[in-house]
Amino acid sequence: MLSRFHPRSLDVLGDYSRSRLLADITAGISVGVVALPLAMAFAIASGLPPAAGLTTAIIAGFLISLLGGSKVQIGGPAGAFIVVVYAIVQQYGVGNLLLATMLAGVFMFLLGLFGLGALVRHIPVSIVIGFTNGIAALIALSQLNDFLGLNIDHLPAEFFSKIKAITLALPNAHLATLSTGVFSLAVLIIWPKIAQHLPSGLKQITGSMIALVLGTLLAQWPEIHVPTIASHFGDIPSQLPSPAFPQFTWHSLAAIIQPALTIAVLGSIESLLCARIADGMINDRHNPNQELMAQGIANFVSPLFGGFCATGTIARTVTNINSGASSPVSGMVHALSILLIMAIAAPFAKLIPLSTLAAVLLYVAWNMGEWAEFRRLQHFTGNYRTILLSTFILTVVVDLTVAMEVGLLLACVFFITRVSSLTHLNKIELPTHMASDQIEAWSIHGSLFFGSIAKIEVLLDPHKIQPDLLILDLSSLLNMDTTGLEALETLLHLLHHQGAGLIICGAGIQPNSLIHRSGFYQHLGSEFLLPDLPSAWQWADHVLKKNQANKHTAAKESPFANL
Repeated sequence: MLSRFHPRSLDVLGDYSRSRLLADITAGISVGVVALPLAMAFAIASGLPPAAGLTTAIIAGFLISLLGGSKVQIGGPAGAFIVVVYAIVQQYGVGNLLLATMLAGVFMFLLGLFGLGALVRHIPVSIVIGFTNGIAALIALSQLNDFLGLNIDHLPAEFFSKIKAITLALPNAHLATLSTGVFSLAVLIIWPKIAQHLPSGLKQITGSMIALVLGTLLAQWPEIHVPTIASHFGDIPSQLPSPAFPQFTWHSLAAIIQPALTIAVLGSIESLLCARIADGMINDRHNPNQELMAQGIANFVSPLFGGFCATGTIARTVTNINSGASSPVSGMVHALSILLIMAIAAPFAKLIPLSTLAAVLLYVAWNMGEWAEFRRLQHFTGNYRTILLSTFILTVVVDLTVAMEVGLLLACVFFITRVSSLTHLNKIELPTHMASDQIEAWSIHGSLFFGSIAKIEVLLDPHKIQPDLLILDLSSLLNMDTTGLEALETLLHLLHHQGAGLIICGAGIQPNSLIHRSGFYQHLGSEFLLPDLPSAWQWADHVLKKNQANKHTAAKESPFANL
């Protein structure tokens, strides 16, 4: 069944008050001030002009709030995309990046439309932490060029090539650029401690804004010559560009399907993870499918104006909540605030040093990574450690797509191994009046699926001498797949081949449903499918007595052969 398209913004109109509007406007402006430098920094780090980040924050940020399934989530360019976008730009070009983002938007919308949002947000936490830390490490590595003033024209996307290029360029580090970057980073680190002692109104000023202002002022010193936005990208436009559909060929479209899937998966995970964190802070529950549909629309529309991929952003969402936001209106105001600041302050923004923006991203990368999880690994299982470290290493050394695929594969393998280890076959003690050569009774505990079939191999041995009747108690069987059902069919065939019979009892809702839907109960015989073990004992006693009375009339024919 398709999900209903119902933006959360529609729900605020009923009881929306003036006081809530004022609170949302204040929160939106606060978030807009925070988002402005981050939008430019994320774009530059991704190999794009700063205007692309501003456009994304405005267009995608507005649409995500207007159409999303969360009350307070803020959307826009995110640090998690830096590595992915940079690699796509280097390999396919900016035009194909825009096309990949639009295609990713289609994928995300379909995920939400078909109700898969709840599945996306259940990706194992070990994978999420692994690739989040990996992306944070790569963001930090990618900023060393601008932070140190190494003047590497084209920093390679591949990890080892990037390390080599940075190492070779280290002797050429520019002292003035490095000093500006270190000063900006120091401001970012120290400001939160200073802000604690300021009046409540001034506490809303973020460290990134202070660092941008002071770093820009420092760069204007006559003796200091450092690379700025203007020296690398020229002027920043003061208005949004006109919409235009990116040119493409069917060949280029086929080539960017894999990058588009990467953007879609990463964007979906980030947005739903962010929305879940927001829910915990405001005691609310978002609609994951509506959120994905909104993210899809935003990622489709944003490239039409020169923007790139967007998702929910944790830092800006938390700022939004802490600033008093209560509805999606604050997110829309945040986007309009960036547009207003862009129109007024574009001539000044071009003077920002690239090393200051690099310092902002280094600070973001440090706070983005959950580094304490590495210290806590000793308290978790080997499976958890393997998944997290494999995902982290592959994210850093290879790429995010491979890391995600391998992480999910390992998680599935370990899950199958774990669940199969909980499956047991236990022999049941017989009533005193029944002989062991006449009857055997077994109970299966856990799950009977493709990963645990080996647990009942003792029953499927064709050389095993079978009793006249075999009882299987499934009352402790949680679930069964078609492979497990096939094993029961094989067991029934072996028993009939030796002139013996099979009684199944106590099957729960799911195993019982599969037994009936598949038609297996007809091969078994409906009278041999019983509700509980006492019923099975009674029926077995009846069958054995009947067979004993008729044993001379059909000595060579199985009494169960025609069932």
